[in-house]
Parts: sequence; C-alpha cells; structure tokens
Amino acid sequence: MKRDFIHVSDYSPVELQAMLDLAVQLKKEWQAGGNPPLLKGKVLGMIFQKPSLRTRVSFDMAMRHLGGDALYLSPNEIGLGQRESIADVARVLSGYVDAIMARVFAHEHVLELAKWSTVPVINGLSDYNHPCQAMADALTIQEEFGSLKGLNVTFVGDGNNVAVSLMHICTKLGANFTIACPEGYDLPPQAVELARFFASTSGSRLRFLRDPHEAVRDAHVIYTDTWTSMGQEAEAKKREAVFPPYQVNAALVAEARPDVIVMHCLPAHRGQELTDEVADGPHSRIFPQAHNRLHAQKAILVKLLVS
Repeated sequence: MKRDFIHVSDYSPVELQAMLDLAVQLKKEWQAGGNPPLLKGKVLGMIFQKPSLRTRVSFDMAMRHLGGDALYLSPNEIGLGQRESIADVARVLSGYVDAIMARVFAHEHVLELAKWSTVPVINGLSDYNHPCQAMADALTIQEEFGSLKGLNVTFVGDGNNVAVSLMHICTKLGANFTIACPEGYDLPPQAVELARFFASTSGSRLRFLRDPHEAVRDAHVIYTDTWTSMGQEAEAKKREAVFPPYQVNAALVAEARPDVIVMHCLPAHRGQELTDEVADGPHSRIFPQAHNRLHAQKAILVKLLVS
C-alpha cells in the first residue's frame, strides 16, 4: 500500500525518529564517499507552482546521489488545476514516475494529488505546512543536542506553514515548543489542536506568547522566518509595520541560553526578521540546516520507495 508524506502529523514518533536516524546514516555514507544506489531506476516527478532553490536542488541531488533521477515540471508546463485537473495530472504522472513531489500554493492541491495518485506524493511546501523542512530542522537540532527530547524550541514571527510543521515535529518528538507572534498572526487553530494532542502523549509543553523576550528565555533553539511569505506580497507593507519587534538580533539572542542555536528556513530577508550579525554569527546554523534538506529528504524518499 502506498504511503505519502503530506504532514509530519501522519507519522508516529517512532517512524519520524527512524527517518531521522536513516538521514544520519545516509549523510555519513555520502560524506565518506557516496550513497549506495538505493533508488536506481526510480524517477521523482517534481511539480512546482512556487519558485525554489533548496527544494528543487535538494530533491534533485537526493535522487542522483541515490542512483535515481528527477524530472522538473515548471508552473507553465502543467498549470496545475487550470490547464488540466489535478486528478488527471495525478493519474497521468502515476504512469510515468515512481513518486511525485509538489510545491504548491494551496494545501488542497497536494491533498488532491495524493488522493488520485497511485504513487507516493511528497508535500514540498503548501500554504498550511512544510513537512520536509521540519525533518531537516529536526535533523539539525538532533546533530547539535543529541535529541529533541526536553529541548526548548522557540519560533519568533509569523505563525506560518514552517511554524506549523516545526510545532508538530517538536511535539511528536518531545521538545517544548513556544511561539511568539503578533496578534492576528497566530498559528491555525486546527494545527494547534493537533499539537496539543501530540504533546499530551510526548510530554511536550506548548506556549503561545506575544512577547519575544519572554519566549526566548532558556531557549535551546530560536527559529525565525520571513515576515511575508510567497503569495502574501499584497500584505508586505502592513507586515513590515507590525513585525519589527520580532526581529531576531544579537540583543534577543543574548537573552536565551549561552548554547542557543539560531535557525531560519531561508530565503532570509536580512535586516528584517534576522540581522546579518546573527545570521553570520557563532549561534547561526542556517547553512547546515539548509544542507540537511538534502539528507532528510533522502531518508523520506527511501522510506517511501524502498522500505
């Protein structure tokens, strides 16, 4: 039976940890000279509605490193849901490729692809969540601290798709999750409800605050993201007036633990949500985090296509 990777919440803590452990193994193999061709003869079809650096290159290279191939499909080539119905795209591609990765605007589009596809579908980003990013985030935190269990992870900024998946993987794996965001930019209620359920099992603590200074106190991880995501450009001016108190700068970082790490999913708007001093400073892990997209996604691909 085929399995998709649409939400972190679809996988148990044991399954998520197993994928992280596999990512560690695959990363070590690659650094030692290369991965075995676990995906030889396999092709990943990559549907893009949004532009991408990390998602496109990391998935493409993940397939190549594992002996497979990737096919890039631009927005103009498919016109997902416009030129052709999503159901028809899913059924046609299922006869050509071994898995589909889709980076979309509307979460409903990736759900519809998964409904009609007979091959695994991977959510490369939607307006609701970003599960592949969360896997890379968890891998980065695990490399730094050994485990997520009991850590204090603080997200500062907009309660967006990245924050949703980060909250879910933290509460699945036992990290305490705090978000500080302005009024009107909270996490979706349905995502919070799920996180509360996961936390009741894992022992995680959840906090939803307005004050970023209170939020970063005793934080092991400070995470931020752009104030205006793709598709929200019309709100940019309004958001630029609301979010400056949530900038992750040296003064804010100094209020956290001495061993705190700073993370950002990129692209960063330097001088807005994150200062150059922090992005390029000793606490920053933004580039190892970006590189871990490759290794985390290798583990997802192997889980879906080999396991």
